[in-house]
Amino acid sequence: MTPLLVGGAVVLLLLAFWLRAAGTAISRVPRADALRDDSDDVVGAGTVADLIEEREVITPAVGVVASALLIFSSVLATSVVVVDRSAGEAVTGAFMVGIVAFLVGDLFPRQVGRWNSHRVAYRSSRLLTAAVTLGGWANDLLPEPEQDGPDQGELAEDADEQERELIESVLEFGETIVREVMTPRPDMITIQVDASIEKLVDLATDEGFSRVPVSNDGDIVGLVIVKDLLHMLTDDDRPTAVAEVMRPVKFVPETKHASVLLGEMQTTHIHQVVVVDEYGDVAGLVTIEDLLEELVGEIGDETDIEESMISSAGDAWDVDARLPVDDLAEAVGAELPDDEWDTVGGLVLALAERVPEEGEVFEYQQLLFRVSRMQGRRVSQVTVSWADRISQL
Repeated sequence: MTPLLVGGAVVLLLLAFWLRAAGTAISRVPRADALRDDSDDVVGAGTVADLIEEREVITPAVGVVASALLIFSSVLATSVVVVDRSAGEAVTGAFMVGIVAFLVGDLFPRQVGRWNSHRVAYRSSRLLTAAVTLGGWANDLLPEPEQDGPDQGELAEDADEQERELIESVLEFGETIVREVMTPRPDMITIQVDASIEKLVDLATDEGFSRVPVSNDGDIVGLVIVKDLLHMLTDDDRPTAVAEVMRPVKFVPETKHASVLLGEMQTTHIHQVVVVDEYGDVAGLVTIEDLLEELVGEIGDETDIEESMISSAGDAWDVDARLPVDDLAEAVGAELPDDEWDTVGGLVLALAERVPEEGEVFEYQQLLFRVSRMQGRRVSQVTVSWADRISQL
């Protein structure tokens, strides 16, 4: 009988050790890491990511189960060491059992969980699932204390949703190319190389840009950083033309991956580059802010005016032709390919197979696209509606 009791005590103690280490480990694993590792097919990462969705229940549930294992282990061990012992020996033996239970069942496993959190958590995913289920059931039997302030579960859910969106943005960013995030050539604000400094100051003031590309016969030949002008404007020998203050400009191909470009811009401390197509012609420009916005969303400041690129107009949508195709698909609830066309304007040009005229209507998968406004040869505004509501166009 004694060997059976000792064996049971040891098994329960080791389970408590493992569970306490796993509980400590999972509390230190960011859900973003677990989702990323799950996408890399790391065993157990997906289960851990699901458990962390309800992080607030993990610690109390694991604590209840681990404590129960330690109690049962201590009871079995104590029943062995106090048999046929004097009172003093029995107390000493029980005390030693308590010391071992504390060190092996609580103190040491916490250190193990902190030492290699990700590995311990992933390899303990099944044990953690069972403990959370059993411990959650046990905790449900206890009355919940009243709490003031916002619901912690809702706060955790909101934080997880933001975390999920950020992870999706990072994963998509790895496949994004520069052409998808650039400001196209027709929307670029430039200044002629032979323009006066006064005209440059006026342009920078009116447009609110701190960097202005310099053009010469339609080509980009340099870049002016407005901050460079501040000390020059007070000099007696102040510059008179833009050519005297412009800096060299960096060119990148439109097919370059945005993630690679962001790393290069961080390393070289360049905040703006000019994008060229396969023929070497200027296609647009990209700023480091454009790249960061692909990851974290729009970044505005006090001077930015919020501009909506799509608005509802009854049964239709008024759409800026620069709107990405996937954003339109999400807004109208339709499947639209975003591999062939980056923007709604590009989709309309592909449907027309020529430069369209204002008022022309084109159909694609039961959606109607009416060209609302043209800027020269460029589609500027489009009205989108379902084909069965053509009378609303």
